[in-house]
Amino acid sequence: MIDNHILAPVFIHLFTAILQLIAWRKTISQRFLSVGGAFIGLLIAIRLFAQVYNEGPLHLNASNWDAPFGIVFVADPLATTMVLLTSIAGFAVSIFSSIGLNRQRMLYGYFPIFHFLLMGLNGAFLTGDIFNLYVWFEVIIISSFVLMTLGGRKAQLEGAVKYMSMNILASTFFLTGIGILYGITGSLNMADLALKIRDFPNKPLVGVTSIFFILGFGIKSAVFPLYYWLPSSYHTPPSAVAATFGGLLTKVGIYAILRVFSLIFIPDDFTRTLFMVLAVLTILTGAFGAMVKPNIRRLFSYLIVCHIGFMLGGIAMFSKIALMGTVFYLIHDIIVKTNMFLIAGFIRQVRGTMDMNKLGGLYKDYPIISLIIALVLFSLVGIPPLSGFWPKIYLFQEAFIEKQYFFVAALIIGSLVTLYVIAKMWADVFWKDVPADVEVENKFETMPPFKKILLVLPILLLCGVTLYIGIQAENIILLVDKITNELMDTSPYIRTVLGDKAFEQ
Repeated sequence: MIDNHILAPVFIHLFTAILQLIAWRKTISQRFLSVGGAFIGLLIAIRLFAQVYNEGPLHLNASNWDAPFGIVFVADPLATTMVLLTSIAGFAVSIFSSIGLNRQRMLYGYFPIFHFLLMGLNGAFLTGDIFNLYVWFEVIIISSFVLMTLGGRKAQLEGAVKYMSMNILASTFFLTGIGILYGITGSLNMADLALKIRDFPNKPLVGVTSIFFILGFGIKSAVFPLYYWLPSSYHTPPSAVAATFGGLLTKVGIYAILRVFSLIFIPDDFTRTLFMVLAVLTILTGAFGAMVKPNIRRLFSYLIVCHIGFMLGGIAMFSKIALMGTVFYLIHDIIVKTNMFLIAGFIRQVRGTMDMNKLGGLYKDYPIISLIIALVLFSLVGIPPLSGFWPKIYLFQEAFIEKQYFFVAALIIGSLVTLYVIAKMWADVFWKDVPADVEVENKFETMPPFKKILLVLPILLLCGVTLYIGIQAENIILLVDKITNELMDTSPYIRTVLGDKAFEQ
């Protein structure tokens, strides 16, 4: 069904950014506009999600050009779920940003660029055109590069150079793959490509083309051995920026793999084996990297890498149960990782450092907030019945059925290491006393009440969403089941874009 509201999640952030550019020097106005725009964006995302969930996929032909000749936007269950998760995370980060950033960074244009980034994310999730996906990726890269360099500190610039250079390489691979696809099919519409690739006789050429997409999306997802840029860069920007990056940017790569390799390149035995090898190595390198990091955000950065491997392993098995585990983990991971970096920002605001060797006593000073944070930490670890527990059941179940014992071992190691590093972090940061040679800073105590609320509220909001995902898992399972049904059987997506005529040939 055609619906013009599909583009509302894109336009709301575009208009919010433009209004903030008009109020360039008025940081208070920018804060209100940011929170207001993010809240309206959340309401729009909820409406679009509910409409697609109840009525089925929607599409919009840009400038009324019929597919496959024009650019098409498609809202299916996977796309609208990602838009909803982006809107929830964006709303929480916008609240945190209003107090968690200094005014100097706001004057550099933080808020407009933040909303351009959200616009790019929503555009990438909703597009049905493979070249348009590349364009939205470039919007994301440019916006994130600006956010990463705000303030101009040496560590930021060094991290930004690594981030940008690897993402330019990813874009080169991605664009090369698109060029080959267009050369052999004459189309850029993903639904049309799905039909033409299936009938294309030169399967080895299709396989080679898919490698370009694996390399491009693998870099963006921080898959082994292409992940090193992530822990080298995510600890450098402000916590609000790191929360957006940690929760959303690598997940765009996983979304792209899910979309392209379920719709266009159906994984063969070689591709599935390659994905599985990469998944196991990604889990292990991320886990072992996290074990030796004393800085909270560096530790979280390696856990991002580790848990990307969980999702990639589900894609490698490419069965309904495995994809249910991947999609469920994707939903859980976006919310919990965003919150983890906000928690790191809260600790920085309270004590002025994120070095665990210089921290301690937070539970004694802030017991209620510490218990809320503990729920988020338990969810990350996967303590039943919290959100991280349920997707692992699907992944373990299918891994045993498929006899993927290396992946089972990697899942166990990754889960145990996550438990170890989070338990160590809790002991060092919250439970033990402050080291005797460290002077304690209690910046939180001197803050006005409204600033304290704005600092804690986004953490509480995302914690509530995480608890809902875990405790009301049956609702999430129904959603995940609907998404995976359409990933395994893409005919509803193709029929939405091209109509019944696509299946009459």
